Amino acid sequence: MGELRGTHVPVLLERCLELLTPALELPGAVHVDFTLGLGGHAEAVLERFPEVVLVGLDRDTEALTHAGHRLARYAGRMRLVHAVYDELPRVLEELDLTEFHSGLFDLGVSSLQLDEADRGFAYAQDAPLDMRMDQTTGFTAEQVVNEYEPGVLVRILRQYGEEKFATRVVSSIVRERQKGRITSTARLAELVKESIPAAARRTGGNPAKRTFQALRIEVNGELATLEAAIPAALDALAPKGRLVVMSYQSLEDRIVKRALTARTRSTGPVDLPVELPGTGPTLRLLTRGSEPPSEQEVAENPRAASVKLRAVERLDRHDGTTGAARERPRLSTTHGGQGRLRPGAREEGEGEA
Repeated sequence: MGELRGTHVPVLLERCLELLTPALELPGAVHVDFTLGLGGHAEAVLERFPEVVLVGLDRDTEALTHAGHRLARYAGRMRLVHAVYDELPRVLEELDLTEFHSGLFDLGVSSLQLDEADRGFAYAQDAPLDMRMDQTTGFTAEQVVNEYEPGVLVRILRQYGEEKFATRVVSSIVRERQKGRITSTARLAELVKESIPAAARRTGGNPAKRTFQALRIEVNGELATLEAAIPAALDALAPKGRLVVMSYQSLEDRIVKRALTARTRSTGPVDLPVELPGTGPTLRLLTRGSEPPSEQEVAENPRAASVKLRAVERLDRHDGTTGAARERPRLSTTHGGQGRLRPGAREEGEGEA
């Protein structure tokens, strides 16, 4: 196999473990690492909780290989699976599991993918334009850049990269690809830089960052996959189970926030004095809004700088989400005298993205 490619300092490791500990201590606890990567978070869970069984998912076969070697001493209580995280229902069924108790999503690009130039994710290193997290399938960033219609490329850069100069960037790409196929990350990064006004290049880091993010999201279908994955995970989360999600850009965090907070609210009629069976909240927020990293965390691990952490606990079935109707809690004036939030209002603990 050779030497381990990539280095890995797990982001917010102690905070993740602090939030997940009550679930990891449940009898027969199963922990799902939805984004196994090089296995840093998973290793800490297996080491500190000797009764826990790990299910590790990753779409990157190289990452799975390295994580498997790193975690080999725990082989008796782990199952590593080549799968995208929205495939959890299939994975659980194949492992003859009906639920899990603790789960972690560490979204974005892994250390392995960032550190190795040949994967094509890094705009600061020259490499083939690939960007596939799973190199066994799918289309590449080179195909997107050279074969997509200009209007579609503009939409991708605006929507996924929030690139204000998307039209200018795409115009440069189109002119270049008329001369010959764009095949390298360095050439694409140069085209982007040349397309953005000098004044705008003075702030915000490398000007290619937004374009590369947009292409990566498109190639890997990241946002659509996440939109399916979070509800699937919550559906399989056991009572008193906990889920932690770490996002690294606003588009991801918005999806996560919406999916989590929706299940902390009643779905029953607002004006009834009782909560109808099956209409009560099924989750409790463990964080107030999204938690940023501490200054110390960023100093020790610069890749944590943009992380936003959210965590929830699945309510026990005896808390009123099933069974007979129950009286609603006393109403607080915070919510304007309504059993549920007014449209557009924020629930306590939701916060801004």
